[in-house]
Amino acid sequence: MSFRPPASLLSSASSQALTPLDIELAGEKADALARAGRKAEEALATLSRARDQGKAGLDNLLHDAADAVFALMVQRELCGLRNQADMIRRYAIPADVMARVGVNRRR
Repeated sequence: MSFRPPASLLSSASSQALTPLDIELAGEKADALARAGRKAEEALATLSRARDQGKAGLDNLLHDAADAVFALMVQRELCGLRNQADMIRRYAIPADVMARVGVNRRR
């Protein structure tokens, strides 16, 4: 059994200090968020190019983009970023992609 002093006796400075584990976890969260952002950017760019070229069969690309955006949203929430409106503006996510976010497609 371990002894832990009451919180009122602990100095506030020690509770504010980041441990090496906290720093490592923050770095991993940032890396995962960056990877999810790049995947979403790539999927949205692929969809945009296909639309510009007038390619048929955009449904799969729409779902791929929606899946990438959903993964980005989940990662943002894990990092504590709850407001998705900024992300939607920043990545210029089309409404038809947003309508498919979180929807399971039939394969």
